[in-house]
Amino acid sequence: MSGHPFIAGLRSVAPLLLGVVPFGLIVGVTIAALSISNTLGYLTSLVIFAGAAQLITIELLDQGVAAVVIIATALIVNSRHLMYSAALGPRLSTLPFGARAGISYLLTDQVFAVTAARPDIETSSHAANGWFMVGAGLGLWTPWQIATIVGIVAGAQIPDSLQLDFAVPLVFLALLVPAVTNRPKMIAAVVGAVVAVVAAPAPFGTGLLIASLSGIAAGRWAERTAP
Repeated sequence: MSGHPFIAGLRSVAPLLLGVVPFGLIVGVTIAALSISNTLGYLTSLVIFAGAAQLITIELLDQGVAAVVIIATALIVNSRHLMYSAALGPRLSTLPFGARAGISYLLTDQVFAVTAARPDIETSSHAANGWFMVGAGLGLWTPWQIATIVGIVAGAQIPDSLQLDFAVPLVFLALLVPAVTNRPKMIAAVVGAVVAVVAAPAPFGTGLLIASLSGIAAGRWAERTAP
């Protein structure tokens, strides 16, 4: 792979922006449609920087759910990042802690995918791998922040008479359907959906947290019992 790894990282994620930018716009429009302040909603893009977890967070904030429940739910949704870190960590282990912490902030599904697919990831220096991930991460982070802001501004121009409460569940459906690719994932999705409806009245807004845990448990059970 020729050129500086930072530039290579930028180039690697460029084609993925076709899906990332519209998603960022949707997140921004959704923030503008909810009762939380636009500033608080946008902070999720800076602090969390993860589309699905952001949508869950702003929805729970809008419902006035307890902070501990919001944090726990977002952590569960993003728990897959632990696997990403375990897979890529050995290729960054000699970097200073501060560098690894900064790179972890930029770690997303897309950054993991393009980094893991590097043909020379095993032979490159840890510094080169780090620069590649920084390039890929900033290549997503910057357009995501811009798209979120544009979505918030555009959403603020939509009349209050035009209800957009359906935006969050609609986006989650759009994310869910392509992800259901096998039986365990189907079982996890169905169980999570059913429990979410049944547990909706749960105290302190813990219904979504219970549903998330139930879906994960069901999916794991289905994987272990698969023939």
